[in-house]
Amino acid sequence: MSDTTTLDPGFETRPLREFAEKSYLDYSMYVILDRALPSVCDGLKPVQRRIVYAMSELGLGAGAKFKKSARTVGDVIGKFHPHGDSAAYEAMVLMAQPFAYRYPLIEGQGNWGSPDDPKSFAAMRYTEARLAPFAELLLGELGQGTVDWQPNFDGTLEEPVVLPAQVPHILLNGGSGIAVGMATDIPPHNLREVIAACIHLLDQPDAGVEELCEHIPGPDFPTAAEIITPREELRVLYRSGRGSVRARAVWQLEDGEILVTALPYQSSPARILEQIAGQMQARKLPLVADLRDESDHENPTRLVIVPRSNRVDAEALMSHLFATTDLQRTYRVNLNLIGLDGRPAVKPLDVILREWLDFRRTTVRRRLQHRLDRVEARLHLLAGYLIAFLNIDEVIAIIRSEDRPRAELMRRFELTEVQADAILDLRLRQLARLEEIRIRTEQDELAAERDQLQRTLGSDKRLTKLLREELEAAAETYGDARRAPLVNRAEAAAFREDDLVSSEPVTVVLSRMGWIRAAKGHEVDVENLSYRSGDAFLAAARGRANQAAVLLDSQGRAYALPAHSLPSARGQGEPATGRLNAPSGALFCGLAMGDDDQRMLLATDAGYGFIARLGDLQTKNRAGKQVLNVPANAQVLPPRPISLTDSALIAAVSNEGRLLAFPLTELPELTRGKGNRILNIPTARAARREELMIAVAVIDTGQELVLHAGKRHLALRYGDLDHYRGERGRRGNKLPRGLQKVDRAEVRG
Repeated sequence: MSDTTTLDPGFETRPLREFAEKSYLDYSMYVILDRALPSVCDGLKPVQRRIVYAMSELGLGAGAKFKKSARTVGDVIGKFHPHGDSAAYEAMVLMAQPFAYRYPLIEGQGNWGSPDDPKSFAAMRYTEARLAPFAELLLGELGQGTVDWQPNFDGTLEEPVVLPAQVPHILLNGGSGIAVGMATDIPPHNLREVIAACIHLLDQPDAGVEELCEHIPGPDFPTAAEIITPREELRVLYRSGRGSVRARAVWQLEDGEILVTALPYQSSPARILEQIAGQMQARKLPLVADLRDESDHENPTRLVIVPRSNRVDAEALMSHLFATTDLQRTYRVNLNLIGLDGRPAVKPLDVILREWLDFRRTTVRRRLQHRLDRVEARLHLLAGYLIAFLNIDEVIAIIRSEDRPRAELMRRFELTEVQADAILDLRLRQLARLEEIRIRTEQDELAAERDQLQRTLGSDKRLTKLLREELEAAAETYGDARRAPLVNRAEAAAFREDDLVSSEPVTVVLSRMGWIRAAKGHEVDVENLSYRSGDAFLAAARGRANQAAVLLDSQGRAYALPAHSLPSARGQGEPATGRLNAPSGALFCGLAMGDDDQRMLLATDAGYGFIARLGDLQTKNRAGKQVLNVPANAQVLPPRPISLTDSALIAAVSNEGRLLAFPLTELPELTRGKGNRILNIPTARAARREELMIAVAVIDTGQELVLHAGKRHLALRYGDLDHYRGERGRRGNKLPRGLQKVDRAEVRG
């Protein structure tokens, strides 16, 4: 048995690589040219073009009765577009939605969707449709020899390759689509503005984008939302064919409430309210007390945002909402379309309008030539009718007596076949009623029309004038005022978290076991609050709810927690370690609050320290940040808030009863580090923890330093410190007997 396979000579053998490559390229071109991208000629994709044409063939003009959408979809997919009925119906719905199309091509009855949910339209068996009056600008010249025709998918019918658009529809309703390797996003524009630009281009063929933008300042969406993209950016967009456009909702204040009266294109009111409500539920928008949707037939868009009080800055609130919700949207623009050469390309504004004007000029020329041919054909017939009238008796005799009357009429009166056939096709009653006056009147009228058509076709100037007049007439009939105003607005900015928090006074309390909480107000007896068994008060800091509480641990790391997020002091709080990732074995030893510029004194009991800004101690990192380098065996002292003055003194006390005072200005300000020596403690004694800097404080004029040693204490006024003053880093002088074992120090006054 032979292993050789004999192929049928009717088969073609090709490498799989070559076959797959060609098949994919064929599919790509099909998607690009026949599905996804619109044509510069009529601004329609094939499915849209076929829907509009099928409706015109069904007699569904603007003055016709409505017919079920299922009837239209059936004709479209059965005769011209052999694809899914749902896809065809969705394309049909889009052309009927006034909130989706700037100039709808279809007028519908029934549920055709809403701005809240554009896809909420009823099934096609329930809705009815007919063409909108605007569609006449696409179909009005269809039967006048203006465009080419092609066979439908099965070759049984003819369909137009493009529709003879009388206006640049490619810019009026725009469109979007995704093809293979490319996409298109063309925004809608205003009819009057686009036609004004076309007329300017007719008068000034070399006009560039800058001049055309004087007539087309920007897109014009179906909604009245403001376009806030700067004009220069819009001109760059029109020059390159790519860019973006930003639209913002229109709002006003009424009786202390914010009323939103216009939303950006394709924005859902329900979705926007959901976004705002989500922020309110997450406690990220405490400035808003209530939301309402009061939209109705009289007010299609009326969203009410109720501020929590009349002290709320409405401008700042709306700026935040513009930055965080669909009250402001950005639309991609990609002027990618199929040009007159049949190829897809991204084109600038001037090229798009020039190509369309070339198409329109060709269309008008073909329409005029088609009419001229019909006029000349009619004149030719009228000439034959006149001959028949002048010789009516002889013509009738020839018809009655001759077996081949056509040939005889042609011979006797020098008629053409067309004229002879036309005379023979007349009924006897019509032939007998031929009137010379009517024939000659019609001849004169048609001759004048023929001459006019010939003059127009023979003169570019006359043709251009006709183009201008027809464009002006279309703008007058179908044009309207711009809906989306172009305005200059500041950039939207979202609130920072602390902007959304009230600035009420709070006291943050930290326990020895690291439990933290916040109490309203500053008049709080922190030591007598309820603590867990075995726990006790460690530190407290007074500040405001929109500030951060800064914690310092035993390894010199600083952490920050928003004060407004801390649990209430009515309970026992929660462990700070639940919100922070502190190193194993680290204990919290201090707490601080205040403005970012508040200065803090950071030190260790080894006698080293420095001054730091409170803002430099804050971080969003749960693991904190290293700010104080702690020597071996040393411990971190609680941070002290200080005021930088030339008269302030640092007072450092050791557990051996030594006190040193020196000017605060001698201590450096750092962002992190070990700091400088404050009090001289011998290294050996510090290593054995025999001598430590037990306390450090800052005292200024009018204040006094109180030193505690068990039950005894000593109060030293600012002037009393002269005996203990010295240079930074000295040992200091001994305190009086009985105060050799100081355990803490505080500043009063």
